[in-house]
Amino acid sequence: MITNETERSTTSSSTKSKVALHSKSSVVVESCQICSNVDLKSVLFLGYLPPVNTMPTIGTRPAEKTSYPAELLYCTQCHLVQLGLTVDAGILFPPEYPYTSGTTKVLRENFAELYNESSKLLSLKADDLIVDIGSNDGTLLSNFAKNHQVQGVTPEQMGKLAIERGIPTIISFFNQSVVDQIVKTRSQAKVVTATNVFAHIENVHDVIKGIKNLLTDDGVFISESHYLLPLIETVQYDTIYHEHLRYYSLHSLKYLFEMHGLEIFHAKKIPSHGGSVRVYAAKPGKYQKEKSVENLLAEEKDVVISEKNFAKFKENVLLSKLSLHKMLYDLKKAGKKIYGVGAPSRASTLVNYVGLDDGILDCVLEIKGSYKIGKYMPGTTIPVLEESKLFTDQPDVALLLSWHIADEIAVKFREKGFKGKFLVPLPEPRLI
Repeated sequence: MITNETERSTTSSSTKSKVALHSKSSVVVESCQICSNVDLKSVLFLGYLPPVNTMPTIGTRPAEKTSYPAELLYCTQCHLVQLGLTVDAGILFPPEYPYTSGTTKVLRENFAELYNESSKLLSLKADDLIVDIGSNDGTLLSNFAKNHQVQGVTPEQMGKLAIERGIPTIISFFNQSVVDQIVKTRSQAKVVTATNVFAHIENVHDVIKGIKNLLTDDGVFISESHYLLPLIETVQYDTIYHEHLRYYSLHSLKYLFEMHGLEIFHAKKIPSHGGSVRVYAAKPGKYQKEKSVENLLAEEKDVVISEKNFAKFKENVLLSKLSLHKMLYDLKKAGKKIYGVGAPSRASTLVNYVGLDDGILDCVLEIKGSYKIGKYMPGTTIPVLEESKLFTDQPDVALLLSWHIADEIAVKFREKGFKGKFLVPLPEPRLI
């Protein structure tokens, strides 16, 4: 339900951002979240999408649910691509938030690699404190905990799983009071990490201020975020949902960090979430600047700061959607049974934007132990069930909603005995 809009302004200590009240739980972005520029260009509108973690229990009768507009905007000044609406974090990240990072092999491997890389690059010592913002079930910190001091911060009850694993965890959103608590009871941190959360948190300038207060003088902030470059190049419209407030390029991150007196000294592309960027930032001159920074800036320049490319991206999204519709139409007309495989947050965007329902997908399957099993996919009555059903039922086609790890899934399910075809929906739908 959309209410009449009324104007209001919010001010952070380092930038003034004008927003309009959209409902009690959301605000419309009217100026850039980084530089306050009001010249924002519309890149893409995906319609009205439900929060990706709004998953009613199977058997619940359909009832009124709030959906929010999903529009991408491009800032002509700092080159940030951002969502045009901010939804209240309490709605997007409820205490029962069902995501656990430890269930995905690619993420486990990525976090192990992050530990190995950072420990060598930064010459970490045993008494160095590593703090992870959005630490979830503690998977990342479990790598550091073997040889260093660790501290997690996460708002979800999944933090209790981390505590059970011996990872000290504060169950709270990251803010200055949490910073004060850590500094008082532990120490300042040599490393602060934020993986797949730095683009999610509102008031990014306040967040960076808190991080700087938490870091030692030679401390390093390591962020990992969905990367705008592969998003455009591989038509990853399914990564657009309300948790992701910002879609960073290295250009926009450089602009943001320099506003706060931080220098990016290392950056690299990583495979997690279909393509992310890992960035190391510290006070200028504290660490030698790697060639990786200039190389990546040069690689992305002609892609992420070109309005012409954004227009082409919009066209590619539409064509991808129509191609998937055509393939699904042909399969259903031929009487094929189709199950979905994987229910990551991005699957909610694909399902709702493309318009899939339980007449197209009989169900979506998740790994045993997933907290999403027994629920409906957001905005639909497609049930999420345990993945063993794929092998007992043997549907004709498995639609890989976690298509960004299609190779990993296909190999695993073939070994377990699935005999049907896999449908990879993006960037161009294909059967394998």
